[in-house]
Order: sequence, then structure tokens, then C-alpha cells
Amino acid sequence: MNELKDYITDNDTISIQRQCELLEINRSNVYYEAVGESEENLRIMRLMDEEFHEHPTHGVIQMQDFLFALGFIVNIKRVRRLLRKMNIMTIYPQRNLSKLGHAKYIRPYLLKGLKIYRPNQVWEINITYIPMAKGFMYLVAIVNVYSRYVVGWDVFNSLDAENSLAVLKKAIAQNGKPEIINSNQGSQFTSALWTNYVENEINIKISMDGKGRATDNIYIERLWRTVKQDYVYLYPAIDGNDLFKGLKKFFDYYNNSKTHQGIERQIPVTLYKCVA
Repeated sequence: MNELKDYITDNDTISIQRQCELLEINRSNVYYEAVGESEENLRIMRLMDEEFHEHPTHGVIQMQDFLFALGFIVNIKRVRRLLRKMNIMTIYPQRNLSKLGHAKYIRPYLLKGLKIYRPNQVWEINITYIPMAKGFMYLVAIVNVYSRYVVGWDVFNSLDAENSLAVLKKAIAQNGKPEIINSNQGSQFTSALWTNYVENEINIKISMDGKGRATDNIYIERLWRTVKQDYVYLYPAIDGNDLFKGLKKFFDYYNNSKTHQGIERQIPVTLYKCVA
């Protein structure tokens, strides 16, 4: 992303939007600025992110109690707003009976009992909050379930549905398309933009987690835990460019060098590229 951004210039002939389309990068990356939260809120968000990965069933009240114990006096509205900004969805221990949004775009979960035995059979996509030294961004990534190989990723400063679609299109261009792609029921995926393109234009089956069941998308949830504990929390990025460079190096290591217990201590690239 960073190398391509260098080619973006003010041009009377070609608009910045058109330049981004030609270079296949998202326009939000060109205009990146640190997100305008106070230093205290950024600290709170970082702490809640770590707590969520340790205790994913903690909701707003338990997060408030967690912050109280650390000396942060925060009200419920503030905790809820920051969690929403972080795109954190609590995993409920029981069925969540809250009203579903964008119901006509929700699709059933197709992976239960499915034997996954080859690359590009199933991909999982998700979005996660990434704290930086100042501000934060969002990481979109797609994992090939069979091999745990990360087939596509990018960072953005917004939760626009177009961002997830851009990552999917680039992943397909580089790796071919899957039979099934699984996501949660976030607004980026329960939308006409996502469902129409995936189902109608490129003929991929859509699978979605049950509401409040991030364990249905378990492989990419494990990826988030790894990328944050092994890189993001240890080396907070200075800005968006620094974050992109660091993640690029990390995913290269993750795909091409790191062994994974879930695939019998093999390296993802050996399972994905040798068979795909």
C-alpha cells in the first residue's frame, strides 16, 4: 500500500479517486490522519482490546468494572461508544435475543460439520481494531481455513464496507476464489454491496457466524490473537505507514516461516501453495 501511495499526486487530468482505482488502493488510506480520541481514551481502548482477547464474553458492564479496577472512572455510555468504535462484538454465552440488523442480507452458517480438506474451499474474513502509539486503524484480513494461509489483508482508517470488498477482490486476483467465504454479521457483510458482489457477480457461497458467536469464525479470531500479541502490542506503530510496513513483515513471517499446531506444525505456505 505505501509504495503505491507514493504515486498518488494532485493532478488536473486524473482525480485522486480515479488514481486510487487504477492502483487498486482504498482512497481512505491516502487521506489517513490519526484518529481524534484523547490519550486517555486511546489507553482505555488498548486495555479493553487486550481484555477482550482474554475474556471475549465480557460485555459493557464487565468492561466498566475492569476499567474501574485499573483506576479509570468511565460511564456506561463511554465504554459502549469506544467498544463500538473498536468494532468489538461480545461473544454471548447464551443465545443473543437482540434484534438482528440488515436481516435480509444475513446468511446461514455453512461450516458446521463441513470437512475442509483442500485450499480455496473455505476462506474466513474479519475486521479488527489495531491500536497504535497515537490513534488506531482497522485491519481487514482473509484466512484460508485449510492451510491458515493469509490470502489477503490491508489496513484502513474506517469501517466502510468497500474496504472489505477491496481486500476480497485483491485476494481473488492473486489466489483464485473460494467456494465459501465466512464472516460475522457485521454491517460490512450484511449489506447489499457485499452480498450482491459475492453471490451474484462472482458466485461464491456466503456463510455467516451465528449472532454473538465469534467461535464460528475461530481461525481468524486466532489470527487476531497472534498478530496482536506477537506484533501489535509489542511494537506500537507510529503512524499508518509504519503499521503497514510492520504488518507486511509479520504476515510474511506468519505465512512463510511460522509453524502452526492446528495444521500439525506445518508452515501455511507449504500447505497452500503446494496444493492450491
